[in-house]
Amino acid sequence: MKARDLTILIGIIGIVLMMVIPIPPALLDVLLIVNISVALMILLIAMNTQNALEFSIFPALLLITTLFRLALNVSTTRNILQHAHAGKVVATFGNWVAGGQIAIGFVVFLILVVVQFLVITKGSERVAEVAARFTLDAMPGKQMSIDADLNAGLINEVQARERRQKIEREADFYGSMDGASKFVKGDAIASIIILIINLLGGFVIGMSIHGMSFSDSLHTFSVLTIGDGLVSQIPALLISTATGLIVTRAASDGNLAHDVTTQLFRYPKLLYIVAGTITLLGVGTPIGPIATLPFAAIVTYGAYRMQKSLSKEQEAQELLVEEQEIEEVRSPESVISLLQVDPIEFEFGYGLIPLADTQQGGDLLDRIIMIRRQCALELGLVVPVIRIRDNIQLKPNEYIIKIKGNTVARGELLLNHYLAMSPGFEDDSVIGIETVEPAFGLPAIWIDEATKERAELTGYTVVDPPSVVATHLTELIKRHAHELIGRQETKALVDNVKDSYPALVDELIPSILNVGEIQKVLSKLLREKVSIRDMVTIFEALADHGTYTKDTDILTEYVRQALSRQITQQFSHNGDTLRVITVGPTLEKKIAESVQSSDQGSYLALDPVSTQTIYQKLNEQVNKQIQSGNQPIVLASPTIRMYLRQIVERTMQDVPVLSYSELEPSIEVQSIGVVNL
Repeated sequence: MKARDLTILIGIIGIVLMMVIPIPPALLDVLLIVNISVALMILLIAMNTQNALEFSIFPALLLITTLFRLALNVSTTRNILQHAHAGKVVATFGNWVAGGQIAIGFVVFLILVVVQFLVITKGSERVAEVAARFTLDAMPGKQMSIDADLNAGLINEVQARERRQKIEREADFYGSMDGASKFVKGDAIASIIILIINLLGGFVIGMSIHGMSFSDSLHTFSVLTIGDGLVSQIPALLISTATGLIVTRAASDGNLAHDVTTQLFRYPKLLYIVAGTITLLGVGTPIGPIATLPFAAIVTYGAYRMQKSLSKEQEAQELLVEEQEIEEVRSPESVISLLQVDPIEFEFGYGLIPLADTQQGGDLLDRIIMIRRQCALELGLVVPVIRIRDNIQLKPNEYIIKIKGNTVARGELLLNHYLAMSPGFEDDSVIGIETVEPAFGLPAIWIDEATKERAELTGYTVVDPPSVVATHLTELIKRHAHELIGRQETKALVDNVKDSYPALVDELIPSILNVGEIQKVLSKLLREKVSIRDMVTIFEALADHGTYTKDTDILTEYVRQALSRQITQQFSHNGDTLRVITVGPTLEKKIAESVQSSDQGSYLALDPVSTQTIYQKLNEQVNKQIQSGNQPIVLASPTIRMYLRQIVERTMQDVPVLSYSELEPSIEVQSIGVVNL
């Protein structure tokens, strides 16, 4: 057995023997000083621990110190009753605190007992009980989180074992504290009982055995009883306070002194209010300024010094952050962050900042939210987050729109003006700055507030700058929607359908088609502005025809036919008649004969002369319909529709090409033009 183990063992045995063997007063003085020193040491250690597990021996130490203190109580009581003397320490505390007034000494002692028993001990006991209960209840969740981190690879087996051991130690500690706190409560009760025994028993023994008079016996044993009670209650109060500190310590980065100074004095401006209140208290009440002004001055000076110190710490923190940012830029890994490309970006010059600044009345952010909702309803597409930033390289009133890092459109706004578009005839009284409407390329003018009412009465379409931007952005998203849907976005749409139609998704993916093939079909639909909101119908068509062909072009045609009601309503505008430009038999025959097959699928192989001729014929018919005020729609047979669309989209991207299979039987088709070779 090691020497320290033997020392502790002998010390515990000695504590027990102290209750039986008489202790000389000189040795008793030494032991009482040791008791006070140990209690003070325990309190200081409790104040400087960052978490409870750093002082995990505290429950056992609490039992030992309580037993030691009770043994000293028994020894002092024996000496008081037997010799009417218990050493210099007890006599000094009794005479010093009582100060010649026995009643005052008793009051002070009773106050200490009440504070320890009713305030500190009861509170510590309750906190320890609650902490033990919550720690035990939280153990399963903490164990599961450790297992999850281990399975995810965030920690290794050694770290997981250490965390489990820490959780077990916390549970054991708070469980032990719940029981050990009962010792403090029992010690306070025992002190009261020993006080009564010393006072009453000593008074009787002093007169009967020691031959003292009534007054001498009362005075002697009252002083000794008060001294004995104080000598035992002061260490008990220190250890009770340490118990409360241990069980009430929350998670922090420092000890008690650090937490108090950093958290209690975090807001120095509030100390000025405290100083002002104390000053008013001294000036406006009979207390007087002599008692309050010095303290108010000290508080004010302390607030000034703390505010100055916090400013220096903040500057140092900002400098440290800047240095870290510089180091990150210099590091090789910082280049990786530059590879990230935003799906959609809206950049503007400094003159257009009020558009996005809500404090200046800008509602661009709210409009973008509505744009995303509109696109979700019309196209079935979840538009990614639109990055908005100012760009000092642009002109003050200029803005650009980027898709995946590439500029697809730009425009210019005049914030204090309105954009007016002519109804088809010009009014000389409406004067403004000539421009072009950015979304549709229509001629327009910028007019001021005074001209707005005149332009509206004349029939001009007048819109404000935020509406111009919102319209432009909406049209660009619709035009480039097929670029915004990738495999990740498709997977999100698939998961959304799977929540309601798991059987359909499980049959389709991955046994029939994979996510990449579905993404290509959805992209082709969006390219022609066909909504993919009805994902169930789309998946049903793909599941029906995906077993026969993997050609995404052909699968897209099948899906379009399944969406015939939607396509009919989209282009007929809920009417009963659909005006179209039909494809003549000679053109259909020419396209059908030019279709070639390969391992990658079918493709159109037209000679340049024939292609140019088709462009010219289509362009003539399309221009006629535009001049007549009709929307040009080309109608072809199902076998050549997708090949004709490939020809049309190169120069006339906004002209829809439909097939007969995509129209509902109830719709009346009226041919207003024929394209023939």
